[in-house]
Amino acid sequence: MSIKKDILTRVALIYIILLLIGISILIKVFVIQFVDGPELRDKAKAITYRNVVVIPSRGDILATDGRVLATSIPYYDIRMDLGASGLTDQLFKDNIDSLSICLSKFFGDRSRYSYRSEIINARKFAKNNRYYPVAPRRVDYIELQEIKKFPLFRLKPNEGGFIATQSNRRIFPNSDLAARTIGMVNKNGTAVGVEGAFDYALKGKAGLKVLERVPGNLWVEVKRMNEVDPEDGSDVITTIDINLQDVAEAALRENLSKHGADHGCAILMEVATGDIKAIANLKRNSDNTYSEMFNYAIGESAEPGSTMKIATLINLLEDGYINLDDSVNTGNGSIQLYDHTIQDSKKGGHGKISIKEVFEVSSNVGVIKLVQEHYKGKERQFVERWLSMKLNKPTGISVPGEPNPTIKFPGDKYWSGISLPMMSIGYEVKLTPLQMLTFYNAIANNGRMVKPRLVKTLINHGEIAQTYSPEIISSSICSRATLKKVREVLEGVVEHGTAQNLKNPRYKIAGKTGTAQLAVGAKGYKVNGSISYQASFAGYFPAEDPKYSCIVVVNSPSRSVYYGNIVAGPIFKEISDKVYATTPEWFREVNEEEELADLPESKNANRKSIEKIFNKLDIPYNNTTNNKSEWVRTVRDSSAVSIQPLRVIKGLVPNVRGMNIKDAVYLIEDSGMRVKFNGRGTVRSQSPAAGTKITPGGTVFLELTMSDN
Repeated sequence: MSIKKDILTRVALIYIILLLIGISILIKVFVIQFVDGPELRDKAKAITYRNVVVIPSRGDILATDGRVLATSIPYYDIRMDLGASGLTDQLFKDNIDSLSICLSKFFGDRSRYSYRSEIINARKFAKNNRYYPVAPRRVDYIELQEIKKFPLFRLKPNEGGFIATQSNRRIFPNSDLAARTIGMVNKNGTAVGVEGAFDYALKGKAGLKVLERVPGNLWVEVKRMNEVDPEDGSDVITTIDINLQDVAEAALRENLSKHGADHGCAILMEVATGDIKAIANLKRNSDNTYSEMFNYAIGESAEPGSTMKIATLINLLEDGYINLDDSVNTGNGSIQLYDHTIQDSKKGGHGKISIKEVFEVSSNVGVIKLVQEHYKGKERQFVERWLSMKLNKPTGISVPGEPNPTIKFPGDKYWSGISLPMMSIGYEVKLTPLQMLTFYNAIANNGRMVKPRLVKTLINHGEIAQTYSPEIISSSICSRATLKKVREVLEGVVEHGTAQNLKNPRYKIAGKTGTAQLAVGAKGYKVNGSISYQASFAGYFPAEDPKYSCIVVVNSPSRSVYYGNIVAGPIFKEISDKVYATTPEWFREVNEEEELADLPESKNANRKSIEKIFNKLDIPYNNTTNNKSEWVRTVRDSSAVSIQPLRVIKGLVPNVRGMNIKDAVYLIEDSGMRVKFNGRGTVRSQSPAAGTKITPGGTVFLELTMSDN
């Protein structure tokens, strides 16, 4: 009986245990199904499916005529899936030799045996790293199509293991032309220039696609409801004219090199609209070449010097304190302001001259005497009029990096007894070149100050997405009567003032020279016994009906020449000459019956080639070389072209300016040096300069321009 009872007890215990196990299983099933279920199902999907972000095509940045300034080109990383399900040992063995030969011939970096050995070894250890980078570099789209024809790679991906991963690279078809203004957006998120300001439009909107894992551990795209197509970025149409940009950069580079300057910039603006047609920024490198490193035109704020005197002139005229015919005694050209001695550039001074002449010859003493006479005790009135002209406001240009102008105000922490006279001649104030040009552009634009415009339109798939119209900053910076007198003075600066070297018989230039000492932080203006200068010229043309305004600023010329008319003026004139030459409406119509007297320009070149061309075209010429010079330069006059010797001295760098690149390369390489060049057309500048001692095997850097002469 006890045995039977004991057996029943054990059976009951087993049933109870089984029941508990069953209940626990049911509970676990419930938890898995209803508690952990959603999370587990998501994990299952993640293992089987994955979402991939599809990067859209970035928009292009274009010049005003549609030519490309910046664009994106696809490049591909080539890998081989050595563990692909269809890549059998026999298939691999049959094709590895021919694949290695193709790779070696295509890339040319190593032998076919090296490729074969590396791929075979990589396959042995494919479990650790199955995706082998078979190409030594990224390839472009055309190269990709060729590689797809190689053995194994021409098969399906799960058989041959071919994998191409696309990435886009930003390129600039015009090299570094306006590079800092075009800008960039790097991986760290640093955004500058048009690329940065309009990144939201250029980058487009990313898409989303779904991949499913299939046998062989491959991922294939599948169509699902949550797919999103990418939206390509918009193209940005700028105001930049490539031809004028090329001229501005070439002229700036040549003169910076000529004067050994540290850096400089040039801006060309359309008067009525504020459109920036050219904006060049160059900085000297350690090898004395120049390149775009910083946007000085927009981002560097400095004391402008004498170009600011025109704002002082407007104050004096608007407040009714002067007439241009009034006279001022500038004495011996020196004036004492407490412990500061201010001098005119002309030794001995200008003596007694008219107020008009004070500004035409840029007399510091004359301007300070006028300001002290009329604004002593009225400092607030003087500064407030500058503020009414918006000189204390940034231009608001669409690209980042513009600082606020610095205009002191009576009562400020650093206001002193010399602040007003120093401000009147362009010191103790700070403006960027673009801010100063905006002021001069307003003078050319009948007093209307317009916001500088760098971008006109956003285009998406050929349709206009957004237009940026010209904007008015101030409807009038001063009265029409004052404006007329100011423009008279600015014309006088070029006609018989400090910028007479810019005077020409074809069209009138109006503007103001500027020469300012540069302060180096708290060290003042003199450091280690030397002073650095900033030379500038701001103005517009044609003076009688202004169409374009322009400013040129050159910092720290180092060859004892630093005046604005000599350092900055020629750059301004070279730019304005190009604009004038390429603007047909500024020329009178040609009478077809009228005989044209001008003879054509020609490049410096080989003498025999020049003579052959002149004879073919029946162009009269005088050969002054006695047929002894192989290389010549040409000078034209009213009746003939004079062919003159171009001296090539053994051991010295030859002068190739004015030549085409073919002749320039021949002549330089014949001297034992190598050539690197930028641009296209005619050689505009060279470094090292002509006449420098040759360094065997050294390099001569050439800048070319699209100019026709």
